[in-house]
Amino acid sequence: MISANDLSLAELAALLHFHADAGVEWLLEEEAIDRFAEFEAMKAARRPPAAQAQQQRPAAGERPAPGQAQVRPNAAARPAPAERAAPGPQPAIPDGEAVQQARFVAETARSLVELKTAIEAFNGCNLKHSARSTIFASGDAESGIMVIGSAPSAEDDREGMPFSGKSGQLFDKMLAAIGLTRSAILLTQVIPWRPPGNRAPSAAEMDICRPFIERQIALAEPKAILLLGNFSARFFFGENDTIHGLRGRWKEIAAADCVIPAIASLHPQDLLTAPVNKRLAWNDLLAFQAKLKSLSLLRN
Repeated sequence: MISANDLSLAELAALLHFHADAGVEWLLEEEAIDRFAEFEAMKAARRPPAAQAQQQRPAAGERPAPGQAQVRPNAAARPAPAERAAPGPQPAIPDGEAVQQARFVAETARSLVELKTAIEAFNGCNLKHSARSTIFASGDAESGIMVIGSAPSAEDDREGMPFSGKSGQLFDKMLAAIGLTRSAILLTQVIPWRPPGNRAPSAAEMDICRPFIERQIALAEPKAILLLGNFSARFFFGENDTIHGLRGRWKEIAAADCVIPAIASLHPQDLLTAPVNKRLAWNDLLAFQAKLKSLSLLRN
């Protein structure tokens, strides 16, 4: 067994990241537990009383071992020790009630700062209990330019910011190609918490998170939005087509009293998986750049 004292800081950080990605949330129990005794107690509890008595009764002509009490044939079997209840997850809030809570929390926020604080304190979505970070909008809220991704990746969850890791590096290059930087736009995700294993969010999780992203849009009041990824395009456009069928076309999306033109394109992760699609993404970026220039949000 390797002691933590034998690990370097980098090795210890990597080990902690591994456990976090595997879903480990508690390193130690409050009290020491003998797992072997617990397992034997569970087996004894499931065994019929007659079998317990038979196991405890010595064979014919055999004397009980020193210190071992003799069990009479008609003696009732002793009950097995009670099992120690393991700490379970927090009680789940019914989906309908959670959606109502999310709407109330979002509507009462009067600024992005207030909304960020409210989302971090919100416990009505099960995704939060398995995620390490709450991913919220970052960048320039006054720019009029908003880019919305799908859901946090493992790298996003570790770093606490959207578009981290290799996909984030490619994303920065995509922005630079049309004269933008992260600090010059408002960047966020549809879902603020990483789904376990990067799975797709469920319909209930989407309904719970919808008030949060719509309120971010309403408070920022962007003039144009770029949606990245199949999930974000379907989420806002309300269509079930793939990103190849949804990309490259300007549509209007509504948030509160705001109606904003939006265009969808491929997510940087999609481009890392299939680089041949970079030409499609480049056409979408040029269309987004032209829109920004027409709205005087980007210099010629």
